[in-house]
Amino acid sequence: MLGYIFKRLLNTLVMVIFASTAGYFLASSALFPRGNYEAANPPIPKESIDAVLDRSNVNDETPLLERYSTWASGVIRGDFGLDLDGNRINDEFGRRIWVSLRLLVIGSIIGATLGVLVGVVSAVRQYKVFDRGFGLGAYFLLSTPVFLLAILLKFSGIKFNDTVGTTVFFTQGEYSAGFDGTTFEFFLNRLQHMILPTLSIALGSIAFYSRYQRNSMLDVLSSDHLRTARAKGLTKRQSLFRHGLRVAISPMATFFAYGFGLLVAGAAFTETIYGWFGMGQWFLVAVAKNDINSVTAVVTFTSVLVLFSGFLADVVLVALDPRVRTR
Repeated sequence: MLGYIFKRLLNTLVMVIFASTAGYFLASSALFPRGNYEAANPPIPKESIDAVLDRSNVNDETPLLERYSTWASGVIRGDFGLDLDGNRINDEFGRRIWVSLRLLVIGSIIGATLGVLVGVVSAVRQYKVFDRGFGLGAYFLLSTPVFLLAILLKFSGIKFNDTVGTTVFFTQGEYSAGFDGTTFEFFLNRLQHMILPTLSIALGSIAFYSRYQRNSMLDVLSSDHLRTARAKGLTKRQSLFRHGLRVAISPMATFFAYGFGLLVAGAAFTETIYGWFGMGQWFLVAVAKNDINSVTAVVTFTSVLVLFSGFLADVVLVALDPRVRTR
């Protein structure tokens, strides 16, 4: 088992290197930072433009492989370089990464947990009111774009606040600027800011996982090993939780890992709509500014997040399925 985990970890590290390298080359090919300055009026001298681009190692007149070598050697030392404004990307990275992780991790855990539970109950109560009701709700959420869902939740929160006559849900920022209170009050203030953006991430995940979990559970309910467990004297609930759920939940580990990539993409819109200055919002701003180093930093963050989630999914799969350990 340890050998399998080590191989998967090594494979993950190689894939992270490949993904970040591909991200750098794509960003360097698609973005044109020189264009930010060439259109200025009055015109900026070419020497001044070259100096700014050289400072950030994004001068298109420098060979791409040479620029990549400089960038990669810095990343190995933990330095992502400078953005076009001359600011250290590490400082911005360190501040924004926790904003996005707080939103993504909580939203994904809530989405996966509730999605699996809803899927299991829907399968057990197939074609009943619960199954049909949640099935209809899931299809509605799956057909709704993330940005539209975030906007609908935001307007619903504002309407709810107006109805009750007090602010229950905050719709802008991570916390109230200049807020002064006890530790518990500050925590409550952050929680009020977090509810709506977290829901916009979690609701789509609940719909996604519940549909897959329902189908997986239906396959298990008709399996021979579950009937054998019932024949040996186990109750329906005992056979379901001891033997059925473990088999049915195994494929969800892979879905959870690589569905994380969809959450990262959706978080970019959610952070922008709710004024959270995280990695997704940074990516959109960096693309608009043709900031190659910032875009590559976000791509590296995303690749690490998705691939490490895949590694954790493999570990969970090994723990749940002895056939993987045997192979």
